[in-house]
Amino acid sequence: MGPAGGSARLGRFFGVYLLYCLNPRYQGRVYVGFTVNPARRVQQHNRGRKKGGAWRTSGRGPWEMVLIVHGFPSAVAALRFEWAWQHPHASRRLAHVTPRLRGEAAFAFHLRVLAHMLRAPPWARLPLTLRWLRADFRRELCPPPPPHVPLAFGPPPPRASAPRRLADAVADAETQPDQDPEARCSLCTCALQDEEGPLCCPHPGCPLRAHVICLAEEFLQEEPGQLLPLEGQCPGA
Repeated sequence: MGPAGGSARLGRFFGVYLLYCLNPRYQGRVYVGFTVNPARRVQQHNRGRKKGGAWRTSGRGPWEMVLIVHGFPSAVAALRFEWAWQHPHASRRLAHVTPRLRGEAAFAFHLRVLAHMLRAPPWARLPLTLRWLRADFRRELCPPPPPHVPLAFGPPPPRASAPRRLADAVADAETQPDQDPEARCSLCTCALQDEEGPLCCPHPGCPLRAHVICLAEEFLQEEPGQLLPLEGQCPGA
């Protein structure tokens, strides 16, 4: 449902970035934008409005793209994030964020807003990555990002790939010995079928083996309105 351009496809990149102005005349100014190609987009900003840049950045360069948030499932999701970051005072999801303080730099304010956005729904449940493109601009966010949001450095990979944690899980599953045909889920006691890929507790000595859906339901007992858990305590550890 909806146009193809707004749906997530394998290899597509949707990011929301923060520019920082290096021009001494305008130093300290920032700009939030959306892109599917970070390297090309920063060049457009520095070439001016006639070359595809934004009117707010035209003629005020050079601009440096210092960080980008990516991993959005669609262009629409990323654009909504961009709008809220640009207009935190108008977003009902960010009503708890205080306005920019007197003497607070624009860069610091935008990082403060970003910190709260990563903790607010619906963004707190997205598989996002916070990537610093300039490590010397890095600041600790307060509050810190959720545990499932990794911190990365340098340019994004040329094309999307499976998240490292997922790739590791797949590799671990491939190296596991054949599953006991009589094995049962520790939570529902039903048989574990080979194709379901049971989850095992990483704690040494914990015997828990469970269906993915059973463990998800266990973790979501305190969040009945959600479909996917972000974290949880092993019931067998």
